[in-house]
Formats: sequence, structure tokens, C-alpha cells
Amino acid sequence: MKSATVALGGNSLLRQEDEGTAEEQFERMKKTCERLAVMIEKGYDLVLTHGNGPQVGNILIQNELASSEVPPLPLDVCGAESQGQIGYMFQQTLKNELNKHDIDMTISSVITQVIVDGDDPAFKNPTKFVGPFYSKEKAEELRKVKDWDIKETSNGKYRRVVPSPDPQNIVESDLIQDLVFAEDKSYVVIAAGGGGVPVIEERGKLEGVEGVIDKDKATAVLASQIEETFLVLLTTVEQVYLNYGEENEEPISSMNVQEAQKYLEEGHFPEGSMGPKIEASIDFLKNSGEKVLITTPEKLLDALDGETGTYIYSR
Repeated sequence: MKSATVALGGNSLLRQEDEGTAEEQFERMKKTCERLAVMIEKGYDLVLTHGNGPQVGNILIQNELASSEVPPLPLDVCGAESQGQIGYMFQQTLKNELNKHDIDMTISSVITQVIVDGDDPAFKNPTKFVGPFYSKEKAEELRKVKDWDIKETSNGKYRRVVPSPDPQNIVESDLIQDLVFAEDKSYVVIAAGGGGVPVIEERGKLEGVEGVIDKDKATAVLASQIEETFLVLLTTVEQVYLNYGEENEEPISSMNVQEAQKYLEEGHFPEGSMGPKIEASIDFLKNSGEKVLITTPEKLLDALDGETGTYIYSR
């Protein structure tokens, strides 16, 4: 049996132009699950991860609107809430698609905690924007009242920033591995949603912290811990490019991990776009990984057949 860990971007479920209704998210989920069902039909056991940026952003806005009557929840709890929300949509939609293929599989979401280092430099330099936009006056008020870090965005508005620490360990990785690679019956597992809930561990006690973990980096750590060999990162571009956006941009159909490291160091993959995906790919390939595929959800099946996408190999 083949297997793969597949990471879906938050835009696979909710896009900037959407209103954000449940109906819209189910419809976008359906298109993604149609392709995943074919992948399963081709013989793949899957672990699925996903982004949660738009969804957790909406939860934070709902928090603020209801704060006069209902106490707002901390960011780690909101992250866990989004994992349950998206996981439910994922489970139901993928199950319905598998039924069309006469495939009987159990699909389960695992609320995933990810251990981070309490001394990670990210905690002293928050950079990840979350939640709604504010005026300068409102931002100053929130800085004083809630002790938030708030920075100006590119459009002149203000927004909260939180730490983005590196993932160290997936708390539920043994459970996920047992479910996916069970000898008697395999399961489709949805895990590490939004990069997982960041927690620190001190003296055997886990405690949630306010922060956001990069989804692709967390996925790479999870894939390594469950001894996966194939990682799929779905994003907004069909292939990885050298000199992206320039007149001399050049698509890459395949490269090895050494070439990926070289191109990263040369600045071809900026931090705000392809950089984290390449970094996650390199980390994965230096551990259990054998190959990584980067492409769009729409081109997933073509890329699995080698017709498009970018493959990165361990050798």
C-alpha cells in the first residue's frame, strides 16, 4: 500500500473573495476531496493536514464582537476550535466522495498539539498577523488594555502579531501512525490543522501558548515522526520557479535536496512565499523522506502522474 502526507492550504477551503459561509467552505472542500478520493482509489493511505488562517481569523473576529457578553478565548483554544470545525467538514465531505467510489474507509480528525520551545526567539519577535484590522487609535488602545503586539500592515491598517515558533514534536504522532498504518484496517487521518496547537512542556505538563505554527513545517515534522516517505504540499502555484515573477522565471520540474538548499540560499524562495515550503521539504527529506511534491490542488492528479508539479528528491 502506498502512503502520503498531504498538506492543504487554508485557501483550499476559504478564499479572500468569499463571504466565509459554511456553504462556501463545503463547496470548496468538495472540489479538493474529489481529487483526494481519486488518490485514495489509486491505493494511497493518507494523512491530511490543512491551513486555518481564514477560519481562525473569523473566530477571533467573532470573539471580539461577542466579548461584551461572552469571555473571549485565547488563541490556542481558537486554534483547536478551528481544527474541529475544518475536521468535521473534511470528514463528512471526503466520506461522501469516497462513497461515490464504493470505498469504505473511516476518516477521523485528531486535535493535534505541537510542542514548541519556550525559549524560541520567535516569542521575543512576534511576526505572524492574526485577527481583524484596526485603526491606529484602536490599535493603541488594545496595546494598553490587552498588552498585545500590534504592527502596521502594508495597507496602512494595524493588526495583532503573534509568535511563530518552530515545531519540535507532535504530541499525538504515535496515535496517528497507528491509525494510518494499522495492519487490519487503515484510516484516513486529518491532523495538525493550522500547524497544530502550540504547547510548551515543562516538568511533564503541557500548556498552550499564544502563537501560530507554520502549517508546512508542522506537517514535515509529523510526516517524519510517523516515518512517512512521501510529502505533498498543495499551494497556489502549479510548480516551483527560479526567479519567480521576473522576466527570466524558470519552472522546476524536479531537483534534489542539495539543489533545493542551494537555490534557497541564493534567495530564489522568499520567506513570505515559497521559502517555508522549501525549508519544510528540506527538513523532511533529511529525516525519513524520499520525495516531496509541490503543486496546486487542481493539478494534484496530473502531478502524481508526473505531468506537472515540482518534485524534490532526497538524492
